Amino acid sequence: MLDIVKIGDEVLREKCTKVTEFDDALHILLEAMFETLDEADGVGLAAPQVGVDKRFFIVSLPDGTKREFINPEIVGTSVETNPYEEGCLSLPGVYHDVVRPSKVIVKAQDANGEEFTLKASGLMARVIQHENDHLDGVLFVDHLNEEERKKVLRAYEKKNRRQRGRS
Repeated sequence: MLDIVKIGDEVLREKCTKVTEFDDALHILLEAMFETLDEADGVGLAAPQVGVDKRFFIVSLPDGTKREFINPEIVGTSVETNPYEEGCLSLPGVYHDVVRPSKVIVKAQDANGEEFTLKASGLMARVIQHENDHLDGVLFVDHLNEEERKKVLRAYEKKNRRQRGRS
């Protein structure tokens, strides 16, 4: 299990560096991330969320789909958008609707460095966009207007204070 970095940690606001080595260390880290994601009951986890400044993320959907995206690049999005309630393991316990394109085309590499292109829609498209944002230092709250962002961050702080008070 890896520790998930919370909002306020600088690594969440940095633009991550490209992965150049597809070695055993990367494979071990990916496996640990999948275990962490499963334990956290999430659907996506980006490297910076576990304190790693590298351009990759993983996805594990309720339908059993599991995939890693290394050095991803979103090369196309649909004009059609839709709102969907998002949360983030780095801001646990708070959620808000975020409007994003309904479909994406992403180019990336797998754990062995093999390139692939994926056309995604639905939850997969949503998670790809959310996790890819992490690689550029963007959080889902950054897609909200200022008032809504402040409201979500206040809710997170309030929830965090209550939890600290119990321990």
